Amino acid sequence: MASNNNSSSESQKKPNPKKCNLLDHHSIKHLLDETSTEGSFNTTGLVVSSKFPRFSDMYTLTIESADPNSISANKPVELTKSVTKWFTKDGVLVEGLFWKDVEGLIHDYNKEPKKNK
Repeated sequence: MASNNNSSSESQKKPNPKKCNLLDHHSIKHLLDETSTEGSFNTTGLVVSSKFPRFSDMYTLTIESADPNSISANKPVELTKSVTKWFTKDGVLVEGLFWKDVEGLIHDYNKEPKKNK
């Protein structure tokens, strides 16, 4: 029985691919927003916001301090990229590609020089 439990728990760990309707602007934005805030960094006093203008394929993700006046706050960073880089033609989000860009943005935020008092 133990081997059955292990194999079922392993199959439960594998996430389902995230899919959306590429013709539905709101569906794309919702999926990208939901995915970008799944990381642990959203509990460290950062604000993650996004813009996805109607009739555009350009998605903008911004990371900034929740308290911009704090001595430890870094300058906001922004990533703007076509959503076509993160989805297959069938509307499946290629999370690895998206997360690579999100992690790069987090790295950029963390390397920004601290503000002066």
